Amino acid sequence: MPVLLTLVLGLWGLRRGGAVWHDEAVTIGVASRDMPDVWETLERVDAVHGLYYLLMHGVFGVFGTDVVVLRLPSVLAMAAATAGVAMLGLHLAGPRAGLCAGVVFAVLPGVQQYAQEGRSYALVCALVVWATYALVRAVERGRRSTWAVYTALMLAACWMHEFAVLALAPHAVVVPRALRGAWARAAVCVTAGLAPLVLVSVRQSSQVGWLDATKPDEYADFALMAGVALAAAWAALAGRLRAREARGPLLVVLGLGLFLAPTGLLMLLSLARPLYLDRYVLYGTAGLALLLGAASDRIPRLGPWLRTCAILAAVAVCTELVPTALDLRTPASRSDDTTALAAALHQTARPGDGVVYLSVKRRAWELAGSTPLPGADLARERGPAASHSLYGTEVAPTELRTRMLARHRIIAVGSPPGAAMEYDSMARVKRDTLAGHFQVCGERRAGGAVITVYARPDRC
Repeated sequence: MPVLLTLVLGLWGLRRGGAVWHDEAVTIGVASRDMPDVWETLERVDAVHGLYYLLMHGVFGVFGTDVVVLRLPSVLAMAAATAGVAMLGLHLAGPRAGLCAGVVFAVLPGVQQYAQEGRSYALVCALVVWATYALVRAVERGRRSTWAVYTALMLAACWMHEFAVLALAPHAVVVPRALRGAWARAAVCVTAGLAPLVLVSVRQSSQVGWLDATKPDEYADFALMAGVALAAAWAALAGRLRAREARGPLLVVLGLGLFLAPTGLLMLLSLARPLYLDRYVLYGTAGLALLLGAASDRIPRLGPWLRTCAILAAVAVCTELVPTALDLRTPASRSDDTTALAAALHQTARPGDGVVYLSVKRRAWELAGSTPLPGADLARERGPAASHSLYGTEVAPTELRTRMLARHRIIAVGSPPGAAMEYDSMARVKRDTLAGHFQVCGERRAGGAVITVYARPDRC
C-alpha cells in the first residue's frame, strides 16, 4: 500500500503544465549531450551530479527528453525508498509500524516534491534507505555478503551525491561494539571510494558559491521538526517499555539519528562555509517517518479519549497537507521556472534586439531545448555544449560593451530584488552600460526572473 500510494502521488500532476525549473533544465542540457561531451563537461563542472547525469544520459537515449521521462526515475526511486522505510519499520517494530511509517513517508511534502523532480535526490534517498536496511540485516546476521551489500549501496549513494556520506554518522550509533570493526571497514571503503569525487568537486566548489548562510527560519524549522521527532520517539518508546516489548528501541535510535545527524552536521559545516540545502539531506526524512510510524502504531492501544485525540490530530495534519500537495503540482511551485521565462522572452524580444543576461544562470532556459530568441545574446562567445559548460562562455568586457552600444534596444534578464548579485567585471560592464546609455522602458517578472526592456533615450 505505501508503495502504491507513492506511485499515485508521484504520477499525479507529473507534467506540471510542462514547466521545467532551473536544475531540471541543467539535467536535460548536460545528459542530452554526446557521451564524450558529458565527460568533458564533468571534468570542468558539476561532477558531484556526474553519476546521475550518466544515468539520465542512458534514459534519454532510449526514451527521449520528455518531462515525464525526466521525472519518472525519481518517482520510481521514491517508491523504492518508501518500500525500504516500510521494511525497516516492519523489521524493527512490526507490521503495523512498517505500514504506518511507509504511509507517513509517502505523504511528507518533501518526498512528494522531489519524487517529481528530474534531479538525483530521490535516488540518493532510496539508496541510503536500503543501505540502512542492509546495515540492520548485517548487524543481525554478521555475514560478509550483507556487509558488502551495505558498502556497495552506501558508496553508490555517495557517488550519486557526496553528502550521502553524512548517513554514516547515524549508522555508527546503531552498530553494537562487537561489530564496530566490520562497520569501520565498510565506512573506510565508502570514504575511500568517495575520495576521487571529493577531490574533483573541491576544485569545482564555485558551483555552490551562490549558497547563502543558513537562515534563522531554516534553523527554526529544523528545531520544530526535531521537537516532533523527539515527541514521536518518546511516544513510541514509552509505550513499548510499558508493554515490555523487546522490539522498538533500535528503531527509535535509528530514526532519531537518521533525521537529526545528517541535517545537524550539514548545518554545522555551513557555519564555516554555506553548504546547507534541505534537499541535500532529504534521506533524513526517512528517520522522521520511522518515528511517526512507530508512534502511530501505539494509537490502537491508547485509551478511548487519547485514541480519539490522536486520530483527530492525524486527520487535521492530513487536511493541512492537502493544499501543499495541490500547490506542488502547479508550475509556480518551483523557483526559476525556465519554461515561463522562455515564453516571456519570446513575447518580449524583437528581431534586432540585444539580450543581456545579468546573471549567467538565467541562460538555463536554453538547456531545456527551447527555440532561439529573435534577439541576439550579446555576451555569448560559445554555447553550453560547445564550451562543455552549463551556461556557455562570454566575450571580454570591452567587446561586450561595444556590442551593447551598437544596439538601440536591449532586453536585460536578471534576478528579483534581494537575490544574490554577481560583481565580477562582466556584471559591472552590463549594469554600467545599461545605466549610462539606456533608459528603462518596461519591466515584467516571469519564472523567478526579472525581464527589463532598455532603449536609447527617447527611443522607448
